Amino acid sequence: MMLSRFLNAKSTTVDFELENTEHVFRVEAHAPGVFRMRCGPAASMNADKLTSRARQHAEMLLVRQEPVGELSVSSLMPEEGDGWRIEQGDMVLDIMRSPLSWSLYKGDDYVLGTADDAGLRVHDAGQGLRWDACLELADEEVLCGLGETLGSLDRRGERITSDHAAERALPLLWSPTGWGVYVNTLGRIVYDLGGTTPNHCQVSIEDRGFDIFLFVGDPAEILNQYTALTGRAGQPGLWPMGVWLDQAPGQSTESLHSLAQSLRSGGFSFDVVRLTGTAAYAFQDDKPAFEWDPQRAADARSLSSVFESVNVQLVAPTFPGVFTGTVLFEEWEDRGWLLINDDSGEAHVFPGDELSGGRSYGLLDLTNKDVYKLWSERQRQMFDEGIAAPMCNAQYDIPDGITARGGECGSVLRVVYPMLARNALFDAFAGHKTPQEGIVLSSDLFPAVQRYAWQMGPDVGNDWSGLTHSLRTALALGASAVPVQMHTLGNAAQPVREMTPELYIRWLSCLVFSGNFSFQAVPALLPTAFDQKTQALVQHWLQWRYRLIPYTLGIIEDAVRTGLPVQRSMLLAFPDDPAAHGWDTQYMFGPALLVAPFTQPGGKVKVYLPEGSGWWDLNTGWRYEGGTVLEVEFGLDALPVFGREGHMLCLGPYAPRTSEFNSARLLDEVWLFGMPEHSPAAMRNKIRVMQMQGSSYIKGLEGLKILPSEGLEVKRRGAEVRISRMR
Repeated sequence: MMLSRFLNAKSTTVDFELENTEHVFRVEAHAPGVFRMRCGPAASMNADKLTSRARQHAEMLLVRQEPVGELSVSSLMPEEGDGWRIEQGDMVLDIMRSPLSWSLYKGDDYVLGTADDAGLRVHDAGQGLRWDACLELADEEVLCGLGETLGSLDRRGERITSDHAAERALPLLWSPTGWGVYVNTLGRIVYDLGGTTPNHCQVSIEDRGFDIFLFVGDPAEILNQYTALTGRAGQPGLWPMGVWLDQAPGQSTESLHSLAQSLRSGGFSFDVVRLTGTAAYAFQDDKPAFEWDPQRAADARSLSSVFESVNVQLVAPTFPGVFTGTVLFEEWEDRGWLLINDDSGEAHVFPGDELSGGRSYGLLDLTNKDVYKLWSERQRQMFDEGIAAPMCNAQYDIPDGITARGGECGSVLRVVYPMLARNALFDAFAGHKTPQEGIVLSSDLFPAVQRYAWQMGPDVGNDWSGLTHSLRTALALGASAVPVQMHTLGNAAQPVREMTPELYIRWLSCLVFSGNFSFQAVPALLPTAFDQKTQALVQHWLQWRYRLIPYTLGIIEDAVRTGLPVQRSMLLAFPDDPAAHGWDTQYMFGPALLVAPFTQPGGKVKVYLPEGSGWWDLNTGWRYEGGTVLEVEFGLDALPVFGREGHMLCLGPYAPRTSEFNSARLLDEVWLFGMPEHSPAAMRNKIRVMQMQGSSYIKGLEGLKILPSEGLEVKRRGAEVRISRMR
């Protein structure tokens, strides 16, 4: 491909003509640190000329459509090549005419570009176009993001296809060296991350047009810009922050309730019961109203009242389908309200699965606004009747040859469907509130999934590798801007013989320093399965969990503003410290705490403390310089956790459940890690730090205990606290 000529330039955009086509190649200064490159028919570039369906698709992917940056364009000097230079602040994009290729700079420093001979190419893919962009990689370039992975957080050498559900892909790719790439499409994307040609990253896009965003900055800046562009999470509220209890496969409601009562009477803190297995409610056979699974309860209100005795919230599974062989299936098939086979014109029948209880079903066509509205409104009734949140996995393997009412089919339909399902449920359970506070539990991954704060973690084994699997998945999802992964302590569906007291407590201590987690409601995986000493350790760690809730929710509130996740890998948190990158099971828990969990038996673990900061051991109060490797030894009542110098940790008083939190006194203590420099992460934070003449002045600490680091003294002056060094 090559550009034939320059067309025009505005303050935010510049257009070129693509040779021998009617396509326009456009570059936008989309935001500071962000360029957008698009190629397609001129009409597709203007939002006011899009069809309503195309506009809806665009809004599924982007919350900010129009560019807000400013650029200038000039021709390259002859010795620099045949092309144009586009500048936005210190970000420079050189576009070469033939072949169409680009190089990205920050100031004078090269950041990213296309391979010399490749650039951008377009091919006829049979039913559409395929665009290939070949990016050049440095020898040691680390590639991060792109969704879930069981292996290294460095995705170099992998091949990932976006609409293959088993590959668990997300669309943001970035490198610690300071660049990010987001492909803005609902079509299929194939990423060849140096597997075919070691120093090339080939991105192949199946779509009518080419649309890609380039980011420049450190990973935190890239996640900030990416989520500002594609959407950020809403607030989860307070109740989801308490510990959960998951129903076991095949377990009756009566058995689940009995175990919940035993936990409560034993003094173990938890706030939520999650029903699992078959959908708790589904459409009646002959009318569009939900009825409950009679194996569980007569209705939502009666089930909610059963669990009111243990003072918990209820989360229930649902699914967007209607059973075959029913009057409603036939009626909605006639209306065109179900996904239809192209060949037969009949509703596609999906085989029975866990959610449907083994019964075959048709999927609601959620691209039809009437169907979407009906399903969301019926779900809202479940909220009104006492269900706190729904759980729904809707990333179905929809075959090619099925077309939705809006014309979506193939890879586009496979991507769009779980997006619509999650959004409809969010509308029902949270969207009607101001602010939009609430959660929808799901394991589905799709573009813009980070708009929904709560993500289900993977199914794991009851062994040390299961702990590591859950942790690595959380860090991988965090690298793709997903704010919270919900962990499970073990797996009720797997053998439990390897779940020793040591593993149980080490796993629990790690999950205390995460977004949240759940117990499994089988006797062998509950605290009561272990001896009194182990149960006392569980109580110890649960007290820590509930005291950390104001800090944890404060991190999530920060994610709403910045896009940074709760659990942050060393690659994400310390891109400029290569020595940190290999420590891939330790992580930052928010901005203040570094956690090095035990991932194998024994009381010793090595910890790397990254350069650039001092680190304070929460267990001993000792300070260590950054760039240090420690081997530490702890009993089951402690975990290697280090506070980052200049930060502080806000803890609440212990409460056995979130319903007993005192909204007027959410905080109890503040731990200082050296001289405070940063305002802390804390729920509904009103604490502000200001530095002046070698001291820190803090407002918002009225009535709180302050635990200073060694060598600091605290003086209170009315509503202000002064932190200074001891003389």
